[in-house]
Amino acid sequence: MNTQNEIHDILASQTFAVVGVSRSPEKYGRLVWNMLRQAGKTAYAVNASATFIDGERTFANLDSLPERPEAAVMVVPPAATEQSVQDCIRLGIKRVWMQPGAESPEAIRLCEDAGIETVAGGPCIMVLLRTQGMLPKTKN
Repeated sequence: MNTQNEIHDILASQTFAVVGVSRSPEKYGRLVWNMLRQAGKTAYAVNASATFIDGERTFANLDSLPERPEAAVMVVPPAATEQSVQDCIRLGIKRVWMQPGAESPEAIRLCEDAGIETVAGGPCIMVLLRTQGMLPKTKN
């Protein structure tokens, strides 16, 4: 877990589900979702209580996505991560990134038992998108 290979494989994914995208623009779920899209990835917002965020359709859960993403990023409390990991297992999602604070020993165990490539408890995916040069250059 958290090997360079797993980190590389997840970052190389083209389709993501971000579980925990918030209506609030300063919350981490929303920041992760926006940053993945800035990096040219297809990123689906998963939020059980919103229909649209920033004019983009959101999805109540992983089951309601229009396609199976290559990776899921968890930006929710540990108990919600555990449920979403069970959904990943059932749906055949093979890569999971648990943002710091979203992980739990049970969620990690579930991923390991299912053979899911997992990054848990750090590093932050947003930091790596920046440091790996995956974001468009901004003009100063």
